[in-house]
Parts: sequence; structure tokens; C-alpha cells
Amino acid sequence: MTRSVAGVLAETAAQRPGHPAVVHESGTVSYEWLWDRARRYAAVLRANGVRPGDRVVLLLVDTPQFPAVYFGVLAAGAVAIPLNVLSTAAEVEHVLTDADAPVLVCSASLLARASEAAGPRGTALFTVGPGPAGTVDLVAAAGDTAPLEDLAEPAPDDVAVVFYTSGTTGAPKGVMLTHRNILYNVERMVATPYVFRGDDVLLACLPLAHSFGQICVMLTGFRAGITLVLMSKFSGREALDLMAEHRCTVFMGVPTMYFGLLDAVAQGGPVPRLDRVYSGGSPLPAQTLEEVRTVFGCPVYEGYGATELSCSVAYHYPGVAFRPGTVGVPINGVVVGIAQPNAEAVELLPVGEVGEIVVRGPSVMAGYLGRPDLTAEVLRDGWFRTGDLGRLDDDGYLAVVGRKKDLILRGGYNVYPREIEELLAGHPAVAQVAVIGVPHPVLGEEVWAVVVPSRPQDVTGSSAGELVEWTKQRLAAYKYPRRIEFTDALPTGSSGKVLKRVLVAEYAATTVA
Repeated sequence: MTRSVAGVLAETAAQRPGHPAVVHESGTVSYEWLWDRARRYAAVLRANGVRPGDRVVLLLVDTPQFPAVYFGVLAAGAVAIPLNVLSTAAEVEHVLTDADAPVLVCSASLLARASEAAGPRGTALFTVGPGPAGTVDLVAAAGDTAPLEDLAEPAPDDVAVVFYTSGTTGAPKGVMLTHRNILYNVERMVATPYVFRGDDVLLACLPLAHSFGQICVMLTGFRAGITLVLMSKFSGREALDLMAEHRCTVFMGVPTMYFGLLDAVAQGGPVPRLDRVYSGGSPLPAQTLEEVRTVFGCPVYEGYGATELSCSVAYHYPGVAFRPGTVGVPINGVVVGIAQPNAEAVELLPVGEVGEIVVRGPSVMAGYLGRPDLTAEVLRDGWFRTGDLGRLDDDGYLAVVGRKKDLILRGGYNVYPREIEELLAGHPAVAQVAVIGVPHPVLGEEVWAVVVPSRPQDVTGSSAGELVEWTKQRLAAYKYPRRIEFTDALPTGSSGKVLKRVLVAEYAATTVA
């Protein structure tokens, strides 16, 4: 196994030089072209003062240039810090300052925002495409630069990538992943659960700046030498068209993407002939999973992971019996336990009990950049405390109940939102749903459901009450939602996860009846 993440592309380029690596509206590039371009970019970075260990922030749209720059940074021995293209100038500046990053590479289309962020710090600015005086255009410079030959040879425990979290509990913090962390996960995921074949074609619609898109899609895809069909921005209908046009065999996405695909099919979009699909990021409702399986006629493999764990922890995969309501079994070499949620030390609970999911193994992050205090909070006794609630059964299958911070405490009872969401997702009037806890003066919290209706035109003044009554007949008295709010869409983050904190903030000021 290669010691550097850059070796993922180098080895495949040597083995399958002419095979299409990335298909995009801008054209198709081979593995040979991509690795040659990456080494030219590495040479340009070196010539302009970038040294091994330097942190390089990437603000790049999802085109073939993203992997070219990404692997160029790694080939030069630097640390890649990818940011979502929706990041504001203030957010980019925060990362530049927090990471003490001397370099920012941006797409030419994002230059105004990048300049605003880099200017106050005097950060060196590189562009992919023409830029103003004082910037270095990587594309132009690469044309006159020979590919870097003396590639960096990092130690396995050197940091390769820093992912900044979405900052749900404060300012975003940098998750440091080493070459060993990432490669351990990639090597295992390629064979199981993804079972990639050389002729596979994967629709890459997850943001490459996010760990799911970068590690599970780009890196595992390149390790296997398959072809990625790259989407810069997801839409259900365009995804169907691209998968049909390029004969995609594999799809990976988050639940909101599956909702979009199913809606697009219902509106008359083409149904691609997929071999298998994978879901992660957040739980996929059982009803939706069955619908995806029926519509696309292929297995649906759901998994679970976290950025701090190099993306993947557990999965369903070919050859392992599917168990509804679970996210499969831990991947090889990763140990999962269930611990007492609020204990100081990690105290493992018996099989079948609900508690906090804890994980240990070679894919556990090195820590949060510059935050030993936060690192110590989550890395305890050799375990990483995920903040997720779940349980293990006798056969080792993991069920995720929800986020610890999303747990609703109603009148002394624990209410797990996912159980209610699964129930409501099975109602024909519900397209999407998020269950939240809203402050209550007596009970502490009250259970509310925010619903995207299947047919908005059918919603009447009595619809909410009818849906509440329907859940009341099927749930214990302390569980069913006392109020249902209808909305056009649920708020989501850059990775497609529903942002429940936004819903709580929106409805918290509302008086509970």
C-alpha cells in the first residue's frame, strides 16, 4: 500500500494511463493526464515557495481541476484544506487564520471572494484560470513547467488533509486526517463494500470538498481505476440524464439526493440501469430505501461514518445479509462500541442497549487542529466519541438512533426523532420529515414534526391535525408529535444533511399549545 494519498492517483495512472478518470461538461480526462497535470501544479507550487507541511486552502468548484490541484498539493508534500464553494469570505478568512495557511488556491470564478479573504492576511493567492496581477495562474504556469519528479515522501502519520466541520456547535474546527487514516479507509472500502470493477462508472455528485465526496467517491474511485462522471451541482433530473447518457453503474448519495431522484423519476425522468447504490450522511428512511430499490431495480447499501473517522465506519455490502433498520456491520479493522452517553470515561454497555456510538481503529483522526481541549473531549480511552446514539445487536449490526444533541427529553422520557421520522415517512402525504424538540415550560421539550408534503395542493387547515391523530394511534403517548408544521423544503447543509438546529431556532420562539 502506498504511504502517501498522492500515490492513489500515481499508481492508477501507471496501471491504467488511458482510462477515463473524470467525465465532465468541460471534457473527459484520462488518469495519465490527471497525474501529469497534478505533478505540474506541484512543481509550480514548489517554485513559488510551497514546502512540505505547508497548509494550502482550496476553494475550487467541482471540475477535473479539483483533483488535479488536490493531488498536486499532496504531491508537493503540502496539506490540503478543501472548503465548500458556498463558504463566505469571512468563513474562508477564518480557516486561513485558524490553520495559519500561507496559500489559497481558488477557481477563477471565485476570485472576488478569495481575494477578500486572503487580502487582510497577505495570503499568497493562486488561481485556476486567469487572475489579476499578484496572483499565480496555475493553468498558465503549468504549461511552461515540467512535472515534479522529486515527489514528497510523507510519514504515514503526517497530516494529509484537514476538513473543517460545519460548525454546528460553534466556529468550524479542523479535523486532521493523516495519510495512514485516509489510506486505511480507502483500501478497505474499495473491496468491501464498494466492490468496484474496472468498468464501473460512478456519478460523482457529492461535493468533492466534503469527506464523503472526497474519500468515498474520488479517492476510492481513483484507487479502483473507475470512471467518475462529475456533477458540479446536484439536481435530480440532471443526475438521471447523466447516469443514462454515460451508462453509470454506481450511485452514491445522501438521503436528500434520493428524494430528488425519486421525484425526478415521478416527473418522467429516465431510469438508469444501475448495478448498486450507496447511501450515507444521515439515515435513509426505510420507506425511501424500498422505493429506491424498486424504482432502480438494484440493491441499496446504507452506511454510517463521520469525517473524524476518515468517512466510513459501518456498511451493508454485497455478501452480507441486509438487516432493515441498521447501517450494516463495521468495516474490517474498525471496532464499534456502545457507551454510556454522559459518563466521563468510556463505559461500554451490553449488546442491545442504546448509548453513544464510540469507535476505535487506524482511521480515527489525529485530532482537531490547534484544539487539544476539544480533541481531549472526544478522544477518550482510545475511543472516539461520535455524539451519535445507537445500538449493536448480537450479530454486530449497528443501528443509528440519532444524534445525542437531537435527543428530545419530554417530561422525563427519551424520545428518539428517527423512530417518529420513520413512521411519518411511510405516510403517503409525507415526502420528507424532520422531528425536533421545541422548548416547553413544563415538559422541558415538546415533540414537533416539520413536514414537506407529497402534494402541497392537498394540504388543508385540518391536514396537520389529521396527521397528528394518525401518529397518536401508532406511537406511545409521550412520543407522538403534538404539532406538525408544513414547509416547502427542509434546510440542508453543503453535504445534504438536514439542519435541525435551523428548524429548532425557527420554531423555538413559537408558543406551544
